[in-house]
Amino acid sequence: MADKQASFSSFFDSYASNDKMLRLLREKNLYAQTEEVLESPDANLVESYLSKRDWQVRESSNTSYSFQGLNNYISSEIIKQYWLDNLYSAKIRKAYKKGDFHIHDLGLLTSYCVGWDLQDLLLTGFGGVSGKTESKPPKHLRTALGQIVNFLYTLQGEAAGAQAFSNFDTLLAPFIRSDKLAYPEVKQALQEFVFNMNIPTRVGFQAPFTNVSLDLMVSPIFAEQSVVIGGQPQQQKYADFQAEMDIFNQALLEVLAEGDGNGNVFSFPILTYSITEDFDWDNPNLACLWEVTAKYGIPYFSNFINSDLKPEDSRSMCCRLRLDTRDLVAQGGGLFGANPLTGSIGVVTINLPRIGYITDNEEDFFKRLSYVMDLAQESLEIKRQAVEDLTEKGFYPYSKFYLRHIKERFGVYWANHFSTLGIIGLNEACLNLLGEDIASPRGYAFSQRVLDFMRTKLLDYQKQTGHNYNLEATPGESTSFRLARLDKEQYPDIMDATYL
Repeated sequence: MADKQASFSSFFDSYASNDKMLRLLREKNLYAQTEEVLESPDANLVESYLSKRDWQVRESSNTSYSFQGLNNYISSEIIKQYWLDNLYSAKIRKAYKKGDFHIHDLGLLTSYCVGWDLQDLLLTGFGGVSGKTESKPPKHLRTALGQIVNFLYTLQGEAAGAQAFSNFDTLLAPFIRSDKLAYPEVKQALQEFVFNMNIPTRVGFQAPFTNVSLDLMVSPIFAEQSVVIGGQPQQQKYADFQAEMDIFNQALLEVLAEGDGNGNVFSFPILTYSITEDFDWDNPNLACLWEVTAKYGIPYFSNFINSDLKPEDSRSMCCRLRLDTRDLVAQGGGLFGANPLTGSIGVVTINLPRIGYITDNEEDFFKRLSYVMDLAQESLEIKRQAVEDLTEKGFYPYSKFYLRHIKERFGVYWANHFSTLGIIGLNEACLNLLGEDIASPRGYAFSQRVLDFMRTKLLDYQKQTGHNYNLEATPGESTSFRLARLDKEQYPDIMDATYL
């Protein structure tokens, strides 16, 4: 023991001098790197956040001014620079910084919105990552809901946007009969679930952004499939549990209608119900649905009336993103050929008002739009490859496990996920190019041509790359502010919404 103490003493004595330590650091090129970091503008990020000088501090209504918000702000700024300086080309970097388009969630090194296979979770339980706690498949409703909370909270840490489950009521209703639960017990279980889903545990001191789609009537996808409880198929079919689905939806909607302890709205999960031609508007079981809609403006409704889509053809992800999954039917990848494992790799929003301002006629407008779209498409392909490579390396361990069926079938993890292009400011584009707004006959016709043009381009991208592309009406709270601010700085005379 004495020899060890003497050895340690000798070691520290040899480095007692600060000068010696600094020389050693310089030799290993560490001190120089430290000086560079301390002298860089990034050192001012803390003060920028604390003083709220940067508008991005208040960018999201879901994020609170807090210690965790500070951590998120600093890491986001650094990762943003990593994307722009290390991954994207100079043309893409310039287009983003000048405001030709907006790359969403640039401060996160991950995908956008992700939908998951609830049936897979019920069959396998929550786990799949070495060295982490494993849960067996749930046998009871409260256990299933608890695993769903853990799943969504954990997977939210591996993506920028919403985490989604579909067929929520269809797949969970059988647990009510299996547990022999009375209505108050069902409501209590769902109340615990909803409260847990609104706790600000995500980075940035915010609640995880989650979406669940409900069927109201047993989904035709599952109607004749065997019910799964405790990870095992049962004799009963999902079609046998309509009564339990009614109980499930009634209890969930009552919880939402009551709000939290102060009567405030529950923001998450976002519920999505589908409206079809045969929707029973007079169904007495839906009274609470209309009550919560009138009181809080929730849930969301997907309108399939006069649509060539059916509810099973789409997946709702977040506040705006709804994906047409018909192209995925042949691919599948989820259990039993279903296709819940979809979402969006990333989103780029095109600044249409600027294109309208800097071009003189429609021909020039579409040439410029084509050029900007091509740059946006290039950025999305780069992001797809980056996310795929990082998944392969285990950077998103839970995503890697729960996308395993996609990998087994296609050789890549994110084959079912879309690359999303968004638009913003089509009305202002009409004002700048045509001198008329979008409500005029000329503006309306032009807007249709713009959307048709973009859709055709997206189909071309799909053929060229083999990847799925979609067009989205982008959530534009911060996007519109950033792009409009850059437009006014560079083109003071550009028309914006204030001209209405």
